[in-house]
Amino acid sequence: MTDTSPRPGDFAVVPMDGRTGRLIRIGQFLNGDGFSDYEHAFVFVGDGLLVEAQPGGAALNPLGNYDGRHVLWSTDRIPLTDDQRTAVTTAARSYIGTPYSFADYLALGAHRLHLPAGPPLRKYVASTKHMICSQLVDQCYRDAGVHLFDDHRWSGYVTPADLANLLTRRTGG
Repeated sequence: MTDTSPRPGDFAVVPMDGRTGRLIRIGQFLNGDGFSDYEHAFVFVGDGLLVEAQPGGAALNPLGNYDGRHVLWSTDRIPLTDDQRTAVTTAARSYIGTPYSFADYLALGAHRLHLPAGPPLRKYVASTKHMICSQLVDQCYRDAGVHLFDDHRWSGYVTPADLANLLTRRTGG
């Protein structure tokens, strides 16, 4: 189930079932995001396709994989020009095959806890060019010149809950 029809360049957040969803939910809570109902994010690139980071690497998949699930879209919440939409989708497609990294979760935790390992870990994560789902979304928007967060945080510090909170704050819902 979707709350609106997506346009190319829109992103979405969705709940994840199973053990992986529970682990992400706990990790987001420990990161200070609260217990969000959203544990995964992706970019819609048009023609019924999306780009999402997965443990096997970023992939182009059918949007139909999320039929029957609650999908919270950025449509009408994050205004984009046609040029920005094109740039977001071009960026998303360029990241297909980008490896996934659980080290990103360590970087998030170290940052949250203000551990001295944070900056070196962030540098390592950035150098490996691995991405988790929410990082991929934020990076695609940055590549298009759109900053989703006013605090200019590093894309590696963006969680699916951050994206969901951004969308719900913009609509008050």
